[in-house]
Amino acid sequence: MSAYRLQQLTGHILPENKQITEMAGTPSPLTTHVLNTAAGVPGSNMALGLFRQDPSNNTWSLITTGTTNDDGRCPGLITKQMFTSGVYKLRFETAQYWESMGEPSFYPYVEIVFTITDPGQKYHIPLLLSRFSYSTYRGS
Repeated sequence: MSAYRLQQLTGHILPENKQITEMAGTPSPLTTHVLNTAAGVPGSNMALGLFRQDPSNNTWSLITTGTTNDDGRCPGLITKQMFTSGVYKLRFETAQYWESMGEPSFYPYVEIVFTITDPGQKYHIPLLLSRFSYSTYRGS
């Protein structure tokens, strides 16, 4: 089992015990896939964070951080046990991604906010990205 390196998101540093680890044989009920649509390649090495909203005061709690792999995916986002109904967001550090390729971008980060009503289902949240646009949808 290998742990991803600790990522610093704006205003957040995640303790080592909350770093994303690949869980062999335990698929996450929540997955993501970043595609660089401008170049037609996966969005690899992009830092991201998964947050859950506290319904009592609408504040966000950081669940985990990670980095997309060579295929633009970030396995092991959350365990089935931790995945409950509620409002979540995935924050993608897009400025760092584009800067690493020597390119400017219009969006310093992308936050995708979504509601989970049935944690027994599988949810896939792709991010289609270029330097000046992005889109997302609920995948399967």
